[in-house]
Amino acid sequence: MLGIAIIGAGAIANVHADAFLQHKDRCQVRVVSDLYVEKAQAMIDEKGLTGAVACRDYQDVISRDDIDVVAICLPPKTHCEVAIAALEAGKHVLVEKPMATSLEECDKMIEAAKKNGKLLSPVAQNRYKTPNYKVRELLESKAAGRPLHITVNSLWWRGSNYYDIWWRGTWNTECGGCVTSHAVHHLDLLQWFVGMPTRVTAVINNVAHDNSECEDIGIAIFEYEGMLAQLAVSLVSHDEDADIIIQTDKARVSVPWKPVASKPLPNGFPQPNEEEVTALQSVYDALPELESEGHSAQIGNFLRAIIGEEELLIDGYEGRKTMELIMAIYKASVTRLPVTLPITKDDTFYRHETMAAQMPRFFQKTRSIENFTDNTITLGRDVGR
Repeated sequence: MLGIAIIGAGAIANVHADAFLQHKDRCQVRVVSDLYVEKAQAMIDEKGLTGAVACRDYQDVISRDDIDVVAICLPPKTHCEVAIAALEAGKHVLVEKPMATSLEECDKMIEAAKKNGKLLSPVAQNRYKTPNYKVRELLESKAAGRPLHITVNSLWWRGSNYYDIWWRGTWNTECGGCVTSHAVHHLDLLQWFVGMPTRVTAVINNVAHDNSECEDIGIAIFEYEGMLAQLAVSLVSHDEDADIIIQTDKARVSVPWKPVASKPLPNGFPQPNEEEVTALQSVYDALPELESEGHSAQIGNFLRAIIGEEELLIDGYEGRKTMELIMAIYKASVTRLPVTLPITKDDTFYRHETMAAQMPRFFQKTRSIENFTDNTITLGRDVGR
C-alpha cells in the first residue's frame, strides 16, 4: 500500500484527494500539509481521509518513512523546491501544472528524479479524456490525414477578483497569466497531438484584470514543417467556448468532436464529402472509450508505474515541452520577433529570474488576501468536451 502525502490544501488538492480515493487498493492518503493547518484538516474531514493527519511543514512530511508519493498542489513558484526535496528524500512526485516556473527548474527536477531513481509526473490530465485520446489516435494512425492548420482556442473567463489571492498575478510567484495558468492545458495537447514547432511568434496584453502584472489575453502562431498552428488564449471569454480544430488534407477533426470534409466541384469550390465523414466517424467510433478519465486516470497510471505494472505515460520531459512553448510565447511577445526552438541554456528565457525581469508589468498588484472564503472551482466547458 503506497503512502500518499498531499502538499497544499487548495481547491485542486480536493481533486487529487478524490482521485487517490478511487485507487484505495493501491494507496492511502496519510498526510495533508498546508501553511494553514486548519485548512488541511478541513479537507481531511470533508473527504473522509481516514487515518490521515494534517501538518504545516512539508519538510516534516517528506521525512516520514510511511510516505512513498508526494502530490504537489502548491503555487508554481514552490514546485521546483518541494519536488526536489521530495525526490531527494526518496519519494515519487506528482506535480500540478505548470511543472515549474522555468526550463532551468524543469531540468533540475528531471535530474533529481533520475539521480534518485524516482518517478516525476507533471499533471496533464486532459490527455486522459476520451475525445482527446481518440483524435490523437486518428492523427497518429494517419486516418485523419496530414495536418495543415490547427486552431487552438483556450478561452476562459475570470473575474478581476480572481487575482486577489496572494500568489496570483505576479511574474515572481505565478510566473505568468493566462498563458501559464490556463493555456498550459491546450498547449500540452497541441504538442501531444503534433509535436513541437520550429518557430513561435506571439503577442500578449492585459485588458481587464487590474490586480495582475501579467497577461489576460494572448495570441501565438506556431510554425511547423508544412503546417501552421495558432493559439488564442484569454480570461475575458464569457462563453468559455474552447476547442482544438485540426484541418487536414482529408477533413476537419476536432475536440469537441465534429468531423467535416469537403471535395472540389469542377471549378474548385467546395461541396460536402459525406463519404469521408462517414469513414472518419466509423474509425472514431471504433476506438475504445477510456475506462477512467482526468486526474484519476493519470494517477492510476502513475501508481501502477511505481509498482512496475506499466510504463509511466507522462514524465518530466513531457511537462518540460509545454513549459518551453510557454517560454517561447513570452520571449516572442517581449522581443516582437519569432523565436526559434529549442530555447538553449544561455537564453535569458531559460531562467526564471532573467525571464521575469524582462516581462511587462501591465498593472501593479494592489490587493492581496491569504485565502478565499469560497474555494469553488467551475470548469466551464471541460477541455475535450
